[in-house]
Amino acid sequence: MNYDLLSPISDRLVEDVKLSHFQTFGRNLKLHTSEIIPNLDKIDIAIVGVLDYRNSEHHLDNESNINEIRRSLYALFPGNWTSNIADLGDIIIGQRVEDTYFAVSEIVSYLLKNNIIPLIIGGSQDITYAAYRAYDNVKPMVNIINIDKSFDLGDSSKPISNNNYVGKIVLEKPYNLFNYTVMGFQTYFNSQEEIDLMEKLYFEYFRLGDLNNDIKFVEPSMRDADLVTFDLSSVKSSEVSIKQKFSPNGFNGREICAISRYAGISNKVSSFGIYEYKSSIVDDATTMLISQMIWYFIEGFNCRVKDDNFENPDEFNKYIVLVEEQELVFYKSLKTGRWWVETLFLSKPHTKKTKHTLLACMKSDYDNAVGGNIPERWYKAYKKN
Repeated sequence: MNYDLLSPISDRLVEDVKLSHFQTFGRNLKLHTSEIIPNLDKIDIAIVGVLDYRNSEHHLDNESNINEIRRSLYALFPGNWTSNIADLGDIIIGQRVEDTYFAVSEIVSYLLKNNIIPLIIGGSQDITYAAYRAYDNVKPMVNIINIDKSFDLGDSSKPISNNNYVGKIVLEKPYNLFNYTVMGFQTYFNSQEEIDLMEKLYFEYFRLGDLNNDIKFVEPSMRDADLVTFDLSSVKSSEVSIKQKFSPNGFNGREICAISRYAGISNKVSSFGIYEYKSSIVDDATTMLISQMIWYFIEGFNCRVKDDNFENPDEFNKYIVLVEEQELVFYKSLKTGRWWVETLFLSKPHTKKTKHTLLACMKSDYDNAVGGNIPERWYKAYKKN
């Protein structure tokens, strides 16, 4: 790990931790301080701050820090967890934004290669682009979930920003993006051109109203995700402080924490980021919400169950359904009750060589197939392949 790219946690905050209750979260972390560089052996999750907002379309040159988030987070009490967590401090802002991107990619790539989940706080959401590029030498294909009011496809011909970084991901080499999903989409924040492009690329999106009615719809997609990114503007304004307010419609605190927990539970999620925090010393509501999102992600991580080993017939039930001349094969885990459906995957680009892979789904998808309807997730994956 190149700690030259990171600034340690402030001495004042470290002293506050020492004075806190011995069971608090802060007392159970490995901290990067001015005196101690943490050993990352056996670490499962690493918290990293990124304070670069220069490519935000609403950047006001305000000095930013996430010390107040840390103060709120450190004061919480952990659950009955077995995971080991470190706070590595903040990535030093580069002279150019590209320098910050490089530092983020270097740090995230190192963590991924060592099976440590990077948990990124702060900065504008275009930092997701740098986190995604960290997978270039780690994994050939990546699934991204964005909890956001907007698609962030934007105009990819313009310089990268927090409103078009996904367009850059789609168009720039190497092409590692397999699927992109947006949770909490609100139509009036997106152009028809972007909506049409999402459909054309067979990407997934879930409307805010549908998830307000049943937040469990996020779970199957989370099970297939590698990178999860949150835009805090997806949270309704009544849940946050004045400086953070954006829209009267959005997720409430309970829903955004439930989504965080689903991300933690997913066996595949290997990167988690919370962006667009506008720092303020009088911002208890927002800092506590972010702290609880992190808490629920870690809680979910500690509840992970390996339930997708379908080689042992004693661990699953298999169901075969014929729908419109398509034979759909469903699997139900007997450990957790979670469902999957088989889909074809092109194992080598530009060839017809295929293999079967499993797509996470819900029991309702199986019920719909029994009723003669092809599940939408399966259909999009089929068309994409």
